[in-house]
Amino acid sequence: MDGSVENLFSDDSEGLNPFENLTSSAPSRVKQIWAVGGGKGGVGKSLIASSAAIALSRSGQKVIAIDLDLGGANLHTTLGVDLPKQTLSDFFAGRVNSLSDCTTQTSIPNLEIISGAQDNLGIANIGYEQKVQFLKKVRELDADYLIFDLGAGTTYHTLDFFLYSDVNLLTLLPEPTSIENVYRFIKAAYYRRLILSRHLTEIRPIIEMAMDSKNPLGIRSPSDLFKHVSRTNPEASMRLKEEIERFKPKLLVNQARTQTDIDIGFSVKTVCKKYFGIEMDYIGYLDYDSAVWQAIRRKRPLMLEFPNAKLVSSIERIVQYLVKKHGNQRTDIF
Repeated sequence: MDGSVENLFSDDSEGLNPFENLTSSAPSRVKQIWAVGGGKGGVGKSLIASSAAIALSRSGQKVIAIDLDLGGANLHTTLGVDLPKQTLSDFFAGRVNSLSDCTTQTSIPNLEIISGAQDNLGIANIGYEQKVQFLKKVRELDADYLIFDLGAGTTYHTLDFFLYSDVNLLTLLPEPTSIENVYRFIKAAYYRRLILSRHLTEIRPIIEMAMDSKNPLGIRSPSDLFKHVSRTNPEASMRLKEEIERFKPKLLVNQARTQTDIDIGFSVKTVCKKYFGIEMDYIGYLDYDSAVWQAIRRKRPLMLEFPNAKLVSSIERIVQYLVKKHGNQRTDIF
């Protein structure tokens, strides 16, 4: 696994923490935020996000699906909705008074969407203050659940939206490029979380140094980082251990065709434990099904177009598992 990590504070207001003034104990109508991410485009993030949103709404929960693939939004298509007139572009540009003004009702009861921005070419590069404002306002929305459909890659915006969520779901395809990219995403999110933690300010310089695989301390992996901190600052190592243990992303293998494909999830889980020291939750897999591309071509939600498909049952089962396991648990905002 490559030891290098991009500058996680690049162009981000000189590394100011976007979570600094946010607290998980603040009053909130929203029970939970789920984020669906992955290191690569085309791995099924929008399909999974839209399907999870529909499954939750069918259980009587009020849900808002938010397309945070800024500059490349297509969540509205997987939900069978025409491009809304008001999108996140209007919120970030100050053309609407609140984030709720960007919501659009879908044809599905209890389900609304906030579309990503397609009418502003610079929206993918929102500023630090705009991101903070979004994070402050998002939990004020009138919904039980929010579903974030994230963009590909490891930009700081994508990582922060992922880390801010209560349920961090990663999806991958059983192919080398997708597996490689999901590892890269996990590593970037891992270091970003450690750097932003207010509990680890004392050792932040060491964490930043560890992100360079050619650092003079000889730290080549996250496990090396922990060993180094344990030797030099035992007290800080306990806080580091606690922070690492709080990071528990979920993994879903998409488009599985064989048992070997299914087993990739277990392999990723094992590597993450050994390399990062994190307990990744492999929540299951989705079989390859031609119904997916048929639903996309018809611009109809998979859950509605093929309600009796095995794939739909699998999605519903996974959503039920996540609801049962996590309830209304809120994340610790660093």
